Amino acid sequence: MKKLLYICILLLLANCSSTQLVDHWRNPDIGIYEPYKVLVVGLTSDYGARDKFETKLKNELELRGSEAVMGLNVLDQTPKTDKMTEDELIALEGQLIADGFDTILFTKIIGVEDKIKYRKNYKGRDETYRKFKDEYLMYQDVFFNPDYYEDYKIYKAETSMYCICPTKDRELIWKGYIDITDPESIEKAVNDYVRLVIVVLEEEQLINRINTQKEDIKDAVVN
Repeated sequence: MKKLLYICILLLLANCSSTQLVDHWRNPDIGIYEPYKVLVVGLTSDYGARDKFETKLKNELELRGSEAVMGLNVLDQTPKTDKMTEDELIALEGQLIADGFDTILFTKIIGVEDKIKYRKNYKGRDETYRKFKDEYLMYQDVFFNPDYYEDYKIYKAETSMYCICPTKDRELIWKGYIDITDPESIEKAVNDYVRLVIVVLEEEQLINRINTQKEDIKDAVVN
């Protein structure tokens, strides 16, 4: 039943949003996990998009009982002209632990894929009994109409959850691979992406649930 509900949730999200969970991995050695203080990092040079994403994810985590801090408020306190070194990152982890952090949620775009689709929609045509002349009439625009095809992009993103607990090795808890298809706007893409990540992390028992979320999912599946 739990697995069926999980599939229904993912199908629901995929059908009504620009985001789709392609694959994910959960550390089998980690049981139920309740992050106490989370650093939320969205790695992008687009400051506006990063601010929207980190703010949205921070708010959703706080609704579920975790303290969350935006990476913009920790990593970008001073302008940097050079990449961070390994020693600097080790020092940063140590400082995060000293400040009470136990979890990092790290999101990044790892690639962009160009796609092409037919601009026209031929739904309603009889696929079983179509004749040659019918199919030729349908697709001959490929030679005569330069706008026959429509380009769109798929952004390949990853979100990883890391434990930086002082009593155990720093380790990967969960990683999700998510496609963002031809987003209409930054705000919609951010909302869809965060919603999907939150639902999956809840189902994997890696963050707490909230009662309103449970009711929303129940109503969505029933309807």
